[in-house]
Amino acid sequence: MRRKIPVGILAATGAVGQRFVEQLANHPLFQITAVTGSPRTIGKPYGDGVNWLLDGDPPKETADLIVQPTEPTLHERVLFSALPTPQAQKLEPLFAQAGHIVLTNASPFRMDPYVPLLIPEVNPTHTALIPHQQKAYGWDGFIVANANCSTTSIVMPLKILQEAFGLETAVITTLQAISGAGYPGIPSLDILGNVLPHIGGEDSKLESEPIKLCGTYQDGTIIPAPFKVSAQANRVPVVDGHVGSVSTKLGRRVTAEEAIELFKTWQPPEICQQLPSMPTPVLVYRPEADRPQPIKDAKTGNGLAWTVGGVRPCPVNDIRFIALAHNTLRGAASGSILNAELLTAQGFINA
Repeated sequence: MRRKIPVGILAATGAVGQRFVEQLANHPLFQITAVTGSPRTIGKPYGDGVNWLLDGDPPKETADLIVQPTEPTLHERVLFSALPTPQAQKLEPLFAQAGHIVLTNASPFRMDPYVPLLIPEVNPTHTALIPHQQKAYGWDGFIVANANCSTTSIVMPLKILQEAFGLETAVITTLQAISGAGYPGIPSLDILGNVLPHIGGEDSKLESEPIKLCGTYQDGTIIPAPFKVSAQANRVPVVDGHVGSVSTKLGRRVTAEEAIELFKTWQPPEICQQLPSMPTPVLVYRPEADRPQPIKDAKTGNGLAWTVGGVRPCPVNDIRFIALAHNTLRGAASGSILNAELLTAQGFINA
């Protein structure tokens, strides 16, 4: 049997950190051997210090680990970071400088020109930035970033359309689940029976991150994709699952039937078939007029697949559609785990 790679989780007691603990339990490649947390939990067994928010109890093998300070003195080279943005901006470069491989959910380095903003099915070749990052910053380790959870929900179908037909513009309205706000999240009196038409920073992330994700790697840099995005993010009273309503202007005239057939037959890059967590299929097309729905579709493919529906002509642009992805799995912890699996398949992570 292959020896598992020891990994650590930074900020393991928070909501995203707990998802890492849950999803890495019994993983075929990785084993959690270190967890870090807040001063309140440092020195305690993880199971005693964590306010477990998920179903059941923390996995026993992780519950018995002693929570350590979030300092670049960990023995584990591979670290999954659930750090909040301010701490991530300060601490993640210190870990990379100390030789760690940091797979981060936080936003500070997503648009850094040397940091891969990575989704394996979208842009696996962007990991070629890693040696340039190490050279530019003098790091023995490196940082790889997840996309924002709202970006994740819509970028896969955009990439598929871009590759097949060309893409000029996308107008996006998101309906985002409350779990995306973390824990304890949004006061109930603000969100129950309501829609919040503003989520700080989300519009700009939706408008910039797809351009990098769908760009082209060339000679140590990412050439941005040539399309433009206009976005409006909304928080809705749904627990899990971000929905994106998207209207696209394509490079040529395309019928709805052509787009539907493309979504139904699309296959991810070949290297994705080697990743143990990769769902099959990774994109599910739903023909029903009322799908996708978060309550029915967010957990498709163990929460790692995209669901697309509502593909039809747009009277203003060309093709419109609805896309859905699970925001705390595919859009957060499980997305980082898939990134680590890709890095392992490509040889950047070794046992």
